[in-house]
Amino acid sequence: MAARKKQTTTYQRRNYIEGNTVRKLEVLPNRQETQAPRKKTGVSTLRNREKALHMNPGYVLFLSVATILVLATCVNYLKLQSTLAGQLNEISSLETQLNSLKAENDAEYNRVTASVDLEHVKDVAMNELGMVYATQDQVRLYNDKSSDYVKQYEELPEEENTIKNILKK
Repeated sequence: MAARKKQTTTYQRRNYIEGNTVRKLEVLPNRQETQAPRKKTGVSTLRNREKALHMNPGYVLFLSVATILVLATCVNYLKLQSTLAGQLNEISSLETQLNSLKAENDAEYNRVTASVDLEHVKDVAMNELGMVYATQDQVRLYNDKSSDYVKQYEELPEEENTIKNILKK
């Protein structure tokens, strides 16, 4: 119950007044009246202030060199950025050209492979050139697991059923 009384008292202290009964604010006195008279500055203070206004020639030279270096770096950066943008455009155009050449190559490959009639090739090979399928005794198997093809370093032994002998007859 004591806590409630404290809350009510704080509310009573924060009353808001409206209408013509509002108190008028006190007007501040003129600023000129409240200003304190200025103190006179010393001779050394005046000299220090005057010295601060003037720049040393070495300092000016240092600032000039630093400014020139910064400007040169900015110009060089802009040149490099421009070169990079040009190279990116060139790379993009070359990639486009590469893609179009790949598409043309694929289309030409498909056209060539589609134009070959394997049945016609087989017919010409067997009927006009006299080619026949190999028989079982003409096939020689080699076991070489190191690669997927065989290199022939010497002649195979001659037999009467070799391809050369068959073609000579």
